Amino acid sequence: MKKLLILILMLAPMSLLAQKFGYVNSAEIIQVMPEYAKALKDVQALEKMYTDEFNSIRTELEKKGTEFEKMQQDSVPENILKRRYEELMQLQQRLQEYGQEIQQNLQKAEMEKMTEINKKLQDALAIVGKEGSYVCIFDAAGSIPFINTNICEDVTAKVKSKLGIAANAVPAVAK
Repeated sequence: MKKLLILILMLAPMSLLAQKFGYVNSAEIIQVMPEYAKALKDVQALEKMYTDEFNSIRTELEKKGTEFEKMQQDSVPENILKRRYEELMQLQQRLQEYGQEIQQNLQKAEMEKMTEINKKLQDALAIVGKEGSYVCIFDAAGSIPFINTNICEDVTAKVKSKLGIAANAVPAVAK
């Protein structure tokens, strides 16, 4: 029994040395993924649509505000002024609420797009990890403060290859 325990203790360090660790720069990969460029374009198009609608409501508010000021100068009856003032306040509140809704919807759309992209990246990482028999693949772009590149292999190019991206691909910029 003692001999078996001693043998296990002696072999354990050797088995640790035989294990492979890798690291990847996920930010670099994501920026060159075609899905990322498409996601940026989609979110920018959505943002433009929301901005146009927001500006339309704001223009309407400004127009009604100018009309209200003119009505005040023209001695319009108090009950009409009161009703117009309430309409202005409702429109201003609607504009504020819509502004908040825009931010929430844009964040949600961006998060959904990035979730799909991250899922595809995770699937490629899993394939590279299994094919290369890596114990662990760390993300150099993440919160890991130090990766010893002497004992860890950079598998960024392998993951890019699994995603069908050239190793020297340049980050896609949405136009």
